[in-house]
Amino acid sequence: MPISDVSSDLTIEVGAASFALHKFPLVSRSGRIRKLLLEAKDTKISRLNLTGLPGGSDAFELAAKFCYGVNVEITISNVAMLRCASKFMEMNEDISEKNLEIRTEVFLKDTVFPSISNSISVLHRCETLLPVSEEVNLVSRLINAIANNACKEQLTSGLSKLEHNFPPKPVQSLDSETPIDWWGKSLTVLNLDFFQRVVSVVKSKGLKQDIISRILINYAQNSLQGLFIKDPQLVKGSFLDLDLQKRQRVIVETIASLLPTQSRKSTVPMAFLSSLLKSAIAASASTCCRSDLERRIGLQLDQAILEDILIPANTHGNNHSPLYDIDSVLRIFSFFLNLDEDDEEDNTLRDESEMVYDFDSPGSPKHSSIVKVSKLLDNYLAEVALDSNLTPLKYIALAELLPDHARLVYDGLYRAVDIFLKVHPNIKDSERYRLCKTIDCQKLSQEACSHAAQNERLPVQMVVQVLYFEQIRLRNAMNGGHNQFFGMNNQFPQRSGSGAGSGCISPRDNYASVRRENRELKLEVARMRMRLTDLEKDHVSMKQELVKSHPANKLFKSFTKKLSKLNALFRIRDLKPIGGKANSESRLLFQKRRRHSVS
Repeated sequence: MPISDVSSDLTIEVGAASFALHKFPLVSRSGRIRKLLLEAKDTKISRLNLTGLPGGSDAFELAAKFCYGVNVEITISNVAMLRCASKFMEMNEDISEKNLEIRTEVFLKDTVFPSISNSISVLHRCETLLPVSEEVNLVSRLINAIANNACKEQLTSGLSKLEHNFPPKPVQSLDSETPIDWWGKSLTVLNLDFFQRVVSVVKSKGLKQDIISRILINYAQNSLQGLFIKDPQLVKGSFLDLDLQKRQRVIVETIASLLPTQSRKSTVPMAFLSSLLKSAIAASASTCCRSDLERRIGLQLDQAILEDILIPANTHGNNHSPLYDIDSVLRIFSFFLNLDEDDEEDNTLRDESEMVYDFDSPGSPKHSSIVKVSKLLDNYLAEVALDSNLTPLKYIALAELLPDHARLVYDGLYRAVDIFLKVHPNIKDSERYRLCKTIDCQKLSQEACSHAAQNERLPVQMVVQVLYFEQIRLRNAMNGGHNQFFGMNNQFPQRSGSGAGSGCISPRDNYASVRRENRELKLEVARMRMRLTDLEKDHVSMKQELVKSHPANKLFKSFTKKLSKLNALFRIRDLKPIGGKANSESRLLFQKRRRHSVS
């Protein structure tokens, strides 16, 4: 309750509250009130107005009680307020001994600074006491106390683990039940500015990066909760939601700037980086922030799953925009493919020759990573192929992104391309051909080849190429199972179900299997001839109609040109059955025609 007395000779107003007090107790402890009374022109002044007092009426009431000699209990909850009030009211040792300022400083030194949790609580209360809490150097001292104690705990924990590893029978430590970053969760109560300053200081003092990563994750989960705008076009023009978007942008950019140093062995989880990038795109964060997150994801791309790279696009209300941010994913994969081989952690371990070997060797970590990434990209291509707004050029750029040696089998890419062609039936023939050209028919499984031979969505050139390589595969199998493709011995691993002989299969069974596959291949060729016959019939009827109406129609010319190519592909008369021996002239004839039809 406010201190008041019927014989009081001074009324002090603090905000909306008024206090009727005596002048002498206040003047004996507070230098500010003494100055105000001395500077007053009216010697009989009876009313003062204290504006800008940190803590308001609550702080003044406690300070006034202290001036009257009442025992004021200093606690974690009020020490920051009292310290700032003592600064504002000039209650220091120059005015009176054992004044409020020295009392609060003793409490801070004995109770607050040695404890991380107490320091965080007091620092949180300093947020409402600015700028006085900065003027008394309270904020920076609390931040340094938190950082110093955190590093001490880290060192103590490390020594404790070291001691318990040496005895023959280690004793379970009580400290092991408490994680060394327990205090990191308490930092979520701080505002963004104070949190950023704390993390920056603990990083500079050598706190482990995995602890910093967990602290950032906890803070992001709490601060970004409820700020993520799932559908920006529904809230377009709303000042409240624009304010939320601005807050989210500031938080994302700040957290991204506090992340540990970029590294392939970073302690930041891939799921967190992906969520942060999605939030950055939704909040229209700066290009620098997005680029930094994309590079971090690219460095660890071999650890990602499909959900991590399914990044929604910020459509800005455009219903015809793609669902996913393809450009961002292109940059992420490009970062992975262009990793610096001479970065800091590998520079002392590898020379130039070892880098080349590491990139090309099938058993190397680099090759293993790129195979994982190729499967990830194939799954991504299959997922985004369902988006009808995705342009063929963007899709082709994704399909052409990886080098030839990245994929051991092309079934995943073939499946994704087939889905895209089904969802986009009006794609141009040139784009259809370029997209299908990314598929290496030599690395398709037998099931994929069978499907491709009957797939009407594929260009005829690709179908013929698939049939040709299947024919070569069957011929090699009949000749003893040696996997030789154009003189490249064992360049590609033998796939199961390819028709090649095995040491566990008898020659008779192997020959029967080859004959069965040969019959299936002949059936496929027969189906292709039937398709060609249907095309010729359509050609005749279309020609008659076009001659009547538009003799010089461009459609007629292009159809005639394509049909002539189809006829050239299937007029292979000298090629003998697969089981027999083909002469050199027939092989040369086929190779020449293939050279003009399949690039």
